[in-house]
Amino acid sequence: MSERHLIELQVNGEPHELLVEARETLVDVLRHRVGATGTHVACEHGICGACTVLIDGEPARSCLVLGVMADGHEIRTVESLADESGLNDLQEAFTACHSLQCGFCTPGMLMLAEGGIPHLEDTSREEVRELVSANLCRCTGYETIVDAVEQVAQQRRSEDPTVTEGASA
Repeated sequence: MSERHLIELQVNGEPHELLVEARETLVDVLRHRVGATGTHVACEHGICGACTVLIDGEPARSCLVLGVMADGHEIRTVESLADESGLNDLQEAFTACHSLQCGFCTPGMLMLAEGGIPHLEDTSREEVRELVSANLCRCTGYETIVDAVEQVAQQRRSEDPTVTEGASA
């Protein structure tokens, strides 16, 4: 029997205290212990990005992070994007731009975009394309995903010019 470790983490704003095995990945902890099943498991090697979550606001492959490494951190999954009033702006844009087909990559793409948009310097199509290229999509050819992320990035920047950390003054 493996040794278990007590960890504390915030998942989508809710505190969780869990006993986890040292070898358990964060994606497994999120799906099987917390119930955040929107985080998808695919390659389990950190290549595809389907399991992307935000750890303290930064995109991370949850299949490459051990649950014990997340102790004390704030985790956001795709479930954190929508609220009782409806979908967030990224989810709305993905719908409006037809940015999904099979939908398997969508949670990871949304979380990559949510965490990446604040770091875009100019929200150009090329910069957005570079951002989303970190995750694999086998269905859409990325153009509609780039459309949605570019639209939201530009909208957020126009609403709040300080939204991008690297933006020039």
